[in-house]
Parts: sequence; structure tokens; C-alpha cells
Amino acid sequence: MLLKCRNIIFCHHHRRIDSIPVQVDRIIKCRKFSFRASGPEHYLRRQQLLHQRPTTPKIVTDEMANQQLQQAIIDQLIQAAELIETGDPVLAQGILARLNHQLSPVGKPFIRAAFYFKEALQLLLRFNTTNTSTLYTTNMIFKIAAYKSFSEISPTVQFVNFTCNQAILEVFEGCNRVHIIDFDIGYGGQWASLMQELVLRNGGAPCMKITAFACPTSYDEFELGFTIENLKHFANEINMGFDIKIVSLEALNSCSWYSLPLHFGENETIAVNLPIGSFSNYPSTLPLILRFVKQLSPKIVVSSDRGCDRTDVPFPHHIIHALQSYSGLLESLDAVNMNLDALEKIERFFLQPSIEKIVLGRHRSLERRPPWRSLFIQSGFSPLTFSNFTESQAECLVQRTPIRGFHVEKRQSALVLCWQRRELIATSAWRC
Repeated sequence: MLLKCRNIIFCHHHRRIDSIPVQVDRIIKCRKFSFRASGPEHYLRRQQLLHQRPTTPKIVTDEMANQQLQQAIIDQLIQAAELIETGDPVLAQGILARLNHQLSPVGKPFIRAAFYFKEALQLLLRFNTTNTSTLYTTNMIFKIAAYKSFSEISPTVQFVNFTCNQAILEVFEGCNRVHIIDFDIGYGGQWASLMQELVLRNGGAPCMKITAFACPTSYDEFELGFTIENLKHFANEINMGFDIKIVSLEALNSCSWYSLPLHFGENETIAVNLPIGSFSNYPSTLPLILRFVKQLSPKIVVSSDRGCDRTDVPFPHHIIHALQSYSGLLESLDAVNMNLDALEKIERFFLQPSIEKIVLGRHRSLERRPPWRSLFIQSGFSPLTFSNFTESQAECLVQRTPIRGFHVEKRQSALVLCWQRRELIATSAWRC
């Protein structure tokens, strides 16, 4: 089954897709002057051309000053994170207070990203991080609007949904009963797209079931209800058999997984959606989740990671990896030249809460762990290679983005969406 996403113009996958052209700065060539030229006309002309020459030393100086400023900010954030980690909040607060004079939610992408991480570190000092559910009580309408705007201007959401759904569709071919185990259901947009494609396939639509695991401290009950009703309504519209259940993620800590309210019918084909970023609140639970998923014997596990999901490095360095990742993401958003008010809402209601979850979640579990890919392999999973069709159509999707600078790279078995050679998000598929 080939995914025919309405937002994608499909390329013939046997054709070679040219790489995105890189715009080259124009070189200003100045005419050589003869020492024999004389007179006021020659002098004035020469002075005008001299003023028109690019001021390369000034550009280099400004770039060096910018790099020095960024490094100084990074050093201060590392120092503040180290002090928080070692239990010295007074000195940490002093550093963060000084950063208040350097950082702002308005300015260049790096400055804005650093501001949000500084704010997240201040939350660690201001609140009891064992109960952070009150930090995420943002108006749901604003959150949905921000997410919608982000998914429209950035290809990241479409890239993840398309590559993961296409991999799932290929293993669901010929199956009459399909069951999705999801650890990050969000607003359910990924599964609405999958349902639409399953209905169009030859042989009619299968019955589809979703079991979504949600953490009570990070998911809003009203938000989950909104997602459930939307998916049920959509399934009814397309005349597809559908069922969805929500299970508390904390239930996996119980002594017996057989007591969980999970129901698997005969001849059900299971697929698991396991985004690494969904565990930013509780990174220590990933090994437990992988053992549970292994017992389910799914046909496929799809995952995505943002490049900054680094529990294998100390807490301060994890903060800097995430800062650099979000700085690149903000830079890609700036390139769109969108309405500033809309961009501010995306950052305030979508990106900043994500940054807070990364910082607060990692502080809750400071011990270093193996890289997540190593945990997958140690738990008995092996990587699957995306099909040539999936790879070529992911490239088509990115090429349709009106802004130059996005591109897709293949790294081993993963597909990576990059902005100016910097990783934004990667997707991968696994089997037991």
C-alpha cells in the first residue's frame, strides 16, 4: 500500500531527485585602477567604488563577536545547570539573573532559544519539580492553534507522520484487524491520516484499534477527550470500524502487565508508535517500556527523535544539545518570514512547553543512560530500512517546502530531516 498524502505531490520514484540548489552569494568584482589615471573625475569614481566594496573585515568581526557571545551564554548555562545539579540554587540563580540582561524572547534564534532554556532552569529553582503538572495548564485552544500553525509552516510534522505511517501501511498490507499501541497520541492527526489511507486500499478497510498510553501528570484530561472524540467522529465519517482506549503510563510499573486493561483480538496485527521525545518527562522509564513492547511482539515499531534526546550525557551537556537543536529549529521558522504574532504564539504555546519538559524531565532523572538506540538493540529490537518509495517521497515532501535549506539525509537505517545540515528530527523503524 502506498501512502497518497493529500499534501504531497508525488515524484516518479525511479527518477533521480536533484539536490536542493544552494544559493551562492554574488561576488562583486572591482575594476583595477591605473596609477596614470588623474583628475577629479577619476578620484571621485575611485572613492565611490571603494565605498561599494564589501566590508569583509567588519563581517568577519561581527561573526566572531556573535560566536563569542553565544559561547559566553553557553558557558553560563552550563555553569547554572551544574550548580542546580549539585544543589547550589543561590549561585545558580545569580547566573540566571545575569543572563536576564542578555537574553530575550525577541531577537535572533539562538538568543530566543537560550532565553527559553534559561526560563526552564529558573522553573527548577522556583517550583517543586516532583509535581510539575501545574506548569502545563495552557489554554487548549492556544495550544492547538500553535501546533496547527507550526505543522503548516514547518515540514517536521508531515515528515514524521508520512515516513512512520508509510512504514506501518506496508506491514499492514492484507491485514483485516490492526492495533496501534501509541505512546504519544497528541491530537491524533497521524492516525487520522493512516485511517484515511487504510480505507482506500483494495479489499476494504480493516477494523482499527488504538491503545494510547498517557502520563497523568503531563496530559490534560480535556485534551485527551478532544482527541478521542475527533478520531471517533472521523472514523464514523469514513465508515471504518474503530475503537480507542487510554491507559495510564504509570500502570506499567505494576507487578503484572497481564492485569493491564489491554485487549488483543485474534489475528490482530500490532504496530507501536514510540517517539523518544515522549519520554522527556520520564526518561528513566524507557527500558521498562521496551521490555513491555517486546512482549507484545509487534509487527513494527516506529520512532522519532529530535537529535537532542541525549540521556547518555550529563545534565548540563544535555541542556546544550537541546539548545542547539531548538536554535536550528527557530532559525528554520524565521526563514519562512511568517507573521510575527503567529511565530510568537508558536514559541510560547508549543515550543517553550516542550523545552520545559526536556529540562524538568531530565532533572528528575539525572543519571546517565546508554543512548536510546543502544537500549533498543539491547532490548532485542533490530532496525528496519525504510522502503525506496518512502525515502523518495519524503524527499518530494521536503522539496515542496517553499523555503530552501531543508533536506533529507539517510543515516544508516534512519531518515533525517535537516535544516542547513543540522538535524531537526529523525525517524526510524524497528522489529522484534
